[in-house]
Amino acid sequence: MSGSIAKSLAGSVIEEIMKVVVLGSGIVGVTSAYQLAKAGHEVTVIDRQPGPALETSFANAGQVSFGYCSPWAAPGIPLKALKWLFMEHAPLILRPKLDAAMLSWLLRMLSNCTSERYAINKSRMLRLANYSRIALAELRSETGLTYDEGMQGTVQLFRTQQQLDASTKDVKALAADGVPYEVLDRDGCVRVEPALAHVRDKIVGGLLTPKDETGDCFKFTNALTARAEEIGVRFLFNTTVKRLDVEGNQVRGVVIDHERVAADAVVVAFGSHSPVFLQRYGIKLPVYPVKGYSLTIPITDAARAPKSTVMDETYKIAITRLGDRIRVGGMAEISGYTNDLGQARRRTLEHSVTDLFPGGDVSKASFWSGLRPMTPDGTPVIGPTKIGGLYLNTGHGTLGWTMSTGSARVISDLVSDRKPEIDATELAVARYA
Repeated sequence: MSGSIAKSLAGSVIEEIMKVVVLGSGIVGVTSAYQLAKAGHEVTVIDRQPGPALETSFANAGQVSFGYCSPWAAPGIPLKALKWLFMEHAPLILRPKLDAAMLSWLLRMLSNCTSERYAINKSRMLRLANYSRIALAELRSETGLTYDEGMQGTVQLFRTQQQLDASTKDVKALAADGVPYEVLDRDGCVRVEPALAHVRDKIVGGLLTPKDETGDCFKFTNALTARAEEIGVRFLFNTTVKRLDVEGNQVRGVVIDHERVAADAVVVAFGSHSPVFLQRYGIKLPVYPVKGYSLTIPITDAARAPKSTVMDETYKIAITRLGDRIRVGGMAEISGYTNDLGQARRRTLEHSVTDLFPGGDVSKASFWSGLRPMTPDGTPVIGPTKIGGLYLNTGHGTLGWTMSTGSARVISDLVSDRKPEIDATELAVARYA
C-alpha cells in the first residue's frame, strides 16, 4: 500500500490512501469508483469503450427492482424451461454449443433449483437490494443526479391464476425480509397502472412492490461519471487491459496498452467478461453471459402507456416508463458471447408491449441487446480473491442497475479494510469452493 494517511471522506475513520484501479465503466464499475473515491482513495477506471455504460448498462430494462428480486434458479424452472423451448414468444432461449463453461454453468444452476437453495439465494439478493435502495436514495440526495427517475414501484403482472398462486413463495420471502408488498386483484392492477383498464380481461392480478424505482441507467452512469471526475477519479477510455501485474501473490498494478498503472488494489467489474479475464490467474468464476434484449419506444399516447414498471410474468418482460419513452426489456438467451439482434426476439418484445400498452410507436423503436453476467445462484460475486489486493464486483445478472449502489459500498468497505454495513461473507467467490 502507499504510505500517505488521510481522513476518509465517507466519515471520521482514519485510513490509508490506496491506489485503486477499477476495471470496467458500466454501472457497477462507476458506482464502485465513486464510492472508493469518497472513501479517500486514488481511483483510476479503465475501459476498452470510448465512454461509460456502452455495453450491458446501455439500454437495460430501466427497472430498479429492490422488491422484484429473485434468482432465476427456482423450483419448477427445469420443467418450465422445457416448455419454453417450444413457445413462439419464449422467455428463455437455449442455443447449446460445445462450451465447457456453458455446460458447467447450466449444471450449477440446475443444482440451485431447489426450495432450500431458492430461499437462501433470494434472501441474500433481497438483503443486498434493500441496502442498495438506501444507498441509491442517499447518493441521489447528495448529488442531485437526474436520469428520468421514477419512484412508483413495480407491478408483477399475472395473466393466469396459476401464476398468481405461484407468487406465494415470493410473498413469503418479501415478508420475511421486511420488504413492502401488496397482492393485487384485477381492479388493484388497474388502480396502480390505469392504462391496464384497456386490457383488464387479459389479467387476473399482480404483486406490487411499491419501493421499486425506474430510471435510465445510461444517463445515471454518465452523470455519476462526471461527478466522480470532479472528486478526482481518472477515467482511461479506449484502453485495453493486457494483464495484471502480480508479484508474490499480490497485485502491484495493471498493464495497459502502453504503460503500467500502479495499484494497491484492483476491482474487476468486467461483467460477463470477468471470468475470461480471470482464468489465467487460476480464478474460476462461474459467471456466464445471458443475453437480454430491449426496445426503446417513443410514447404517442400517454393514456395507454405505463406509469412505472410492469413485469409481464408470462414472457418475463419488463415494460418501463422512462420520461417520454417506453423501455421494453427482457428474455434470456443462453448462446455464449454473441450480440446479434435476432428479429424473433424483437417480435416477442413488440408482442408483449402492444398487447398491454399500445401507447408507443414500435415502428420507431430502437432495438438493442446486451450480455448480462449471470451467476448460477443469482447472487453477485463481491469481495476478495485468493490474490492479495484483487477484488471482484461482478455477476449481477439482470440486477446490476438495482444492486449497483449497495455493491459499490460493500466493495469500498472491503478494499478499505472496513466491515461492510451488511453481511457480505457469502457474497465472495469463495462460496463456490
